[in-house]
Amino acid sequence: MSVSERTPPIQTKLPAVGTTIFTVMSALAAEKGAVNLGQGFPDFDCDPRLVQAVTDAMTKGLNQYPPMTGVPVLREAVAAKIEAMYGHSYDAASEITITAGATQAIITAVLAVVRAGDEVIVLEPCYDSYVPNIELAGGTVVRVPLTPGSFRPDFDKIAAALSPRTRALIVNSPHNPSATVWTHEEMLKLQDLLAPTDVLLISDEVYEHMVFDGRQHESAARYPGLAARAFIVSSFGKTYHVTGWKVGYVAAPAPLSAEFRKVHQFNVFTVNTPVQHAIGSYMADPKPHLQLPAFYQRKRDLFREGLKRTRFKILPSEGSYFQCVDISRVSDLDEAQFCLWLTSEIGVAAIPLSAFYGNGFDQRVVRFCFAKKETTLNTALDRLAKL
Repeated sequence: MSVSERTPPIQTKLPAVGTTIFTVMSALAAEKGAVNLGQGFPDFDCDPRLVQAVTDAMTKGLNQYPPMTGVPVLREAVAAKIEAMYGHSYDAASEITITAGATQAIITAVLAVVRAGDEVIVLEPCYDSYVPNIELAGGTVVRVPLTPGSFRPDFDKIAAALSPRTRALIVNSPHNPSATVWTHEEMLKLQDLLAPTDVLLISDEVYEHMVFDGRQHESAARYPGLAARAFIVSSFGKTYHVTGWKVGYVAAPAPLSAEFRKVHQFNVFTVNTPVQHAIGSYMADPKPHLQLPAFYQRKRDLFREGLKRTRFKILPSEGSYFQCVDISRVSDLDEAQFCLWLTSEIGVAAIPLSAFYGNGFDQRVVRFCFAKKETTLNTALDRLAKL
């Protein structure tokens, strides 16, 4: 009797998920020798002191499992930062959890609170992990578009989407991909809208330290009515230019954190020990995150000035490290085809905004990432000037 070598068939849980546009564009950029302004990651090094702090932690023998919730020095540093910046006091022991990046934080929050049949509202265009996370939890995705053109929240549409089955709403500010930042007035409207409901908030704030032109980041932590129902997610990778370290955190009231930690314990258990100790000690100096808005605004301004040499219509970039442009005056191609053409023929990779919509809504807008060295940006701008 021979042993069967047949792999049993499985039914995919995510039938709509294939190769992401980010993977496609990065591969094409590498193949064509294009400047990759598509995927959102820096091409410059982090502070050498941070690398040294990791080395020091390893040398000191801090290489075994840390507490499931994160090392105390880091949780305490996060709680102190949030209180200093946003005026809300979180208990480091029971309300701050260190995660393996923000993407893990978001799926863990979703899995902790969403049950089969629950509805979760997402505001499109949105980061590509939200929808699969909800589907993996057995939830129903309810898509509400941000206002085309301005990408401001439409509270009438959000209100109309709320139902007795709504379990959570995911918001993101500063916003990927549009680079808009929610205002104080918009956060107050959100607080008022959710006040009579039991809807939870998942507030994706990974670009919290990249807000420009004198604006301030309106964290959900600033608003008591939102903080009481929110999982607030942030990313050390974004803040300290170490996206590959995959370390982030969630701040949430103790009852929400307790449920979050039940899932966290069994999907990652815990997070890289020496890196946690290093970031915890590094955060004793607030200057790196306080100086980040000016650091990225310089890059934004350089990039926007260079884009004036093109026929792109330059859209506002209020926060994050992204810049969107309208391509209507440059090409008749749709967004996705234009990005393929731009990468192959001009030598600069961008991402179509249609990739961030479930229905592929095309409004002739593409996104660039300016988290790059000045030399990289200038090379890209010289190539884009051909347009």
